[in-house]
Amino acid sequence: MSERNAFDVVIVGGGLAGAAFALALRATAWRVALVEPRPPRDPGEDWDARVYAYSPANVAWLRELGAWDATVRNQPVHAMRIAGDAGGHLVFDALDAGLPELAFIAESKRLHHALWQGLRAAGNIDLVVAETAAVVWGATEHELVLADGRRLQAGLLVGADGAHSWLRTQANIGLALEDYHHVGVVANFECERPHRGIAYQWFRHDGVLAYLPLPGQRVSIVWSTTPEQAEALMALPAQAFAAEVAAAGRQRLGALRLVTSPQGFPLKRRRAEEWVRPGLVLIGDAAHTVHPLAGQGINLGFRDARMLAHALHDTQRAPGDLGRLQAYALRRDEDVRSVQLVTGGLKKLFGSEDGLVRWLRNTGLSMTDSQNWLKQALMRHAIQ
Repeated sequence: MSERNAFDVVIVGGGLAGAAFALALRATAWRVALVEPRPPRDPGEDWDARVYAYSPANVAWLRELGAWDATVRNQPVHAMRIAGDAGGHLVFDALDAGLPELAFIAESKRLHHALWQGLRAAGNIDLVVAETAAVVWGATEHELVLADGRRLQAGLLVGADGAHSWLRTQANIGLALEDYHHVGVVANFECERPHRGIAYQWFRHDGVLAYLPLPGQRVSIVWSTTPEQAEALMALPAQAFAAEVAAAGRQRLGALRLVTSPQGFPLKRRRAEEWVRPGLVLIGDAAHTVHPLAGQGINLGFRDARMLAHALHDTQRAPGDLGRLQAYALRRDEDVRSVQLVTGGLKKLFGSEDGLVRWLRNTGLSMTDSQNWLKQALMRHAIQ
């Protein structure tokens, strides 16, 4: 026999964005259900190859939620040095903008676990560990059917289930997709020289390589490159792979020693054709994905969660009220469009082998570096 439960908000997907959004509703009057078939496990002491750069504003919000605690190993980024493929350069320094840091680098699984610890202590949030099976769509309210037969009635159904969103597919929401034909190779290393809280990025003929500082004398890398190059890199023995990464990074941090096995992720730009409907909203990667070269993917998802949670603090209207959701989507649109435009444009710009384009992109980097007002404006936007 099926079991029916009525909720104000039902969230499908308990990853970083979905879990943070749920936790942001813990002090509201809404009854919330978070549906996730694979909740995070205790991360242990091993290092996670998947790390993100978190903006200071998002970290401040996560601290307010109680999720950014001592268990989340993190490294503040005080400066970022960017090199073009033909002499161009650009340096961002937190001190120049009067900031304590530009970003924080932390492992995904530790923050994920901390978010779920907070959720387990929240009195108005039910954690539902189950697979989803179907959705029964209503005029404004919907019913989520689980694989075990349970039925969750939702005043607002939130899709936070990632780039391949099941809920987006169930709603027949179209997707604008651009394949970058690149794979992001990620791994962690111990480095011979201290990084001093500096992130590095190199635009190369075969893609983009970034060094992200981790606590201690460690770095994480994201190497966006062709599928063929990515496959060749990940097939190398550990020592040879480390040597290849060190050489690509111009020996900036000396010799490297591999700490976590490399992993690869196909890179695509996605944008759902609709983010909101009556009683339905998509957030995070379910709504949009971007190229990782600016480190803004998870930050866009957290800004979605922050803004939607803020909108839902008004309990005078139904949680799935379309006017409220449309206002939210309108406010988020400019941020997402600008990040997708910049990251996609840079990827294309540095992917061209044309001599004039090569000169222009490197000259543009150096010219931006000479305009302090422009650099400060860019930094102010990135910290949000």
